[in-house]
Amino acid sequence: MATAEADITDILTTYFDGLYHSDTQRLRQAFHPKAIYACATDGTLLHLTMDEYFPVVDRRPSPASRNEARRDRIVAIDFAGPVTAIARVECAIGPKFFTDLLTLVRLDGRWQIISKVFHYDLQETG
Repeated sequence: MATAEADITDILTTYFDGLYHSDTQRLRQAFHPKAIYACATDGTLLHLTMDEYFPVVDRRPSPASRNEARRDRIVAIDFAGPVTAIARVECAIGPKFFTDLLTLVRLDGRWQIISKVFHYDLQETG
């Protein structure tokens, strides 16, 4: 029987794969349909629903199509209880290096991301 941490790691792998390939089918497996997406890096609040976020992903060229090296990793997974967890992860798309705080809930027998709050830094390329 898989552990909760292993199940979350599997969901996070699907999340990373979805981002790397700009594959919203994979991302739909990782996110709860009512999940939120939020960022305030530039001093204003960006807040999207999944119905608003997925078309953004569909429109952008994938890091895979540009042969970008994968730079994703799980920094930490912390549990607030048997059905609630927070994962701190890092990844990169183009010149943006992201720190994502992902809140996960276990519903209908599986873990799903219910919120993505993130910060990014621009990195030198080349």
